[in-house]
Parts: sequence; structure tokens; C-alpha cells
Amino acid sequence: MFSEISNTTKDHNNASVLMLRQEAKARTDANAARSHQPKLVTHLEVPKRSIHTPLGFAAMVHSIAHIEWNAIRLALDAVWRFDGMPSSYYEEWMRVADEETKHFNLLEALLKDLGYTYGDFKAHDGLWHMCEITTGDIVARMALVPRTMEARGLDATPLVQAKLKRMKLAGLDAALLNDAKRMDAILDIILAEEIGHVAVGNYWYRWLCARDGFDPISHYKKLALEFDAPRLKPPLNMAARLKAGFVAEELVI
Repeated sequence: MFSEISNTTKDHNNASVLMLRQEAKARTDANAARSHQPKLVTHLEVPKRSIHTPLGFAAMVHSIAHIEWNAIRLALDAVWRFDGMPSSYYEEWMRVADEETKHFNLLEALLKDLGYTYGDFKAHDGLWHMCEITTGDIVARMALVPRTMEARGLDATPLVQAKLKRMKLAGLDAALLNDAKRMDAILDIILAEEIGHVAVGNYWYRWLCARDGFDPISHYKKLALEFDAPRLKPPLNMAARLKAGFVAEELVI
């Protein structure tokens, strides 16, 4: 899929691109106007709860829904904010926004069945903060949001799924175990599609580096220092990261 992008039109101002960017801005504004939003706090202020309790399980679902909510905003922002990219750039990020919306809707439906909705728990905005500080630099945005912040989900998701699978050994209520099984299936969908989302970021980061004459490896290190990006933290999901387009040199901790 990504090998074909470089052969697409370079008509950056065509009507289809304009429509995509207008749609992205309209969806961004609609999301911002949503009345029920979580209270944002630092990550240290988010209460830690056991997923073995109904409240703790719902809070965990909410925290992942919050990540997906921000991922929708990030993809839409990549579409409407940055000028002068090939048509496929905008098309790919709108596809990502649609898939992130699907993920959020699956999680919100589960939350509602648990008796909650998105916004009922506190949340933190580390992912969105990186989006905000890279608004003036598309190379930094591609380097540090999809292929850094969002790529961390490739590592974290299998760990969450392992916890969910262990719940059946804890003698918990059957309803909670059924909810855990449902959540595990949702995470299967999210992980499979997030590999593709990170791959989009990897592709366009390298495309931009080639355009601007940067070495992708050394320039990433420069950007990571400049914007104080999180460092790689084990355990890495090596198979997923390689499938998403990282090279071995980038995965040395």
C-alpha cells in the first residue's frame, strides 16, 4: 500500500483534498463541542484501580477510550493543519481517523453497558500535549506522535490483554469475566489496525525526511531531544513494530 503513495498526484490543491480537509476541520470542531468530556489531570492524579473490580475495570476501559478519542483528534489534525502534502497523505490520515472512531465507538458501547460513558472518569492528555507542541513542524509531528506516542500502544496492548486473560483465574463474577473477554476482542481489533496507523506515520516521516534532506535516524534523535519525547521502554512488541515499518536500529533500548 505505502509503496504506491509516491506515485500519486502532486496536485495539493485539488477539490477532493480541499473537501477532505474541510471535513476534518468540521469533525474536529464537532468533537470539541461534545458536552461530556473527562476532567483532565496529570498522569499522577489519575486514580489507580484494580481491574478485578467493576469500577476499576470500567476505569481501564475509559482510559483506553480516552487514548482512542485523542487518536481521532490527532488524525484529523494531521489532515486539516498541514498544507502542501500529496493527496494520499490526506486520504491516509482520514482513513486513520475513521478507524480510530470505530475503536472509540466500540469502547464507548462497552462503557455504556457497564453503566458509564466517556467523560465519567478523570484522564490525562500526554498524547495531545505532543500534538500541540508539534503544530508548527510536520516532520516533528510525524516523528513524535504516530511513531513515538501512538507506537507505545503497540507495546502496551499485549500487556493489558495478558491481564484480562489472567482475570479468569481470580474467581471473579461471571459478568465481569464476560466483559473482560469482550474487551480483549476489542483490543485485538485495535492492535491490528494500530500497526497500520503507526505505519502511516513511519511512511510519511521518511517521505518528509527524503524531501527535506534529513537522515531519518539522526533527525529523529534530534527531534526527540528538542521536544522531550518519551524514550523507548521495554518490553517492546518487536513483531508489531517491525510490521509497522521500524528498522532494527530504531528499536535498540
